[in-house]
Amino acid sequence: MASERKIIVEVAYALPDKQMIIPVTVALGATVYEAAVQSGIADHFDGIDFENDKMGIFSKTVRDPKTEVLKAGDRVEIYRPLLVDPKASRLKRAEKAKRLKEQEQTSAEDAVG
Repeated sequence: MASERKIIVEVAYALPDKQMIIPVTVALGATVYEAAVQSGIADHFDGIDFENDKMGIFSKTVRDPKTEVLKAGDRVEIYRPLLVDPKASRLKRAEKAKRLKEQEQTSAEDAVG
C-alpha cells in the first residue's frame, strides 16, 4: 500500500493582541483553503470566515484559496477585513496636518501682529 506524500506548512492569523502560527501536515497538492481549515485555527479566534476572508502565502494575497496549491514550508496567512479604508485614513491624516499647520501660522501671525 503506497503512502500518500505529505508536506508541512504553517497557518497564521493575528489580532492586535493575539497571534498564532500553527504547523500543519497536509497532503501534497493541498490548497491554501484546505490547510487553513485543517489547521483548526478558527477554534482559537472568533470571526474567522474561511469562505470570505482573504488569504495569502507569505504576505502575497492569493486570488482563489480553494485552488492555490501549497509547497512545503509555505505560510498561509488569513487576513482580517479592514475596518477603515486606508485611502480615507491617509486623507483624514493629511487634512488634520494641514489644519494644524494653518492654526500654527495663524497663531504665529497673531503673536507678531
